[in-house]
Amino acid sequence: MKSKITSKFQVTIPREIRALLKLRVSDSIDWRIVDSKVLVEPVQKPFLKHRGIVKVGPGDGRDDVTEARARRAERYR
Repeated sequence: MKSKITSKFQVTIPREIRALLKLRVSDSIDWRIVDSKVLVEPVQKPFLKHRGIVKVGPGDGRDDVTEARARRAERYR
């Protein structure tokens, strides 16, 4: 696959590669030189970016935190 470099030194990522890497608008990519070749990889998305993807039922966040802290403390007793 080939891409042209624009006058602003921008490059279009081919559709097949965008689909394979599941890239979306505003995602970041990492550019590295390895053995005189350019390696381009998607940057891992921050965990909190996925907040809200999983639907959960009603609950009390404070009770959940208190229970999680108690369980953690139990491991160190």
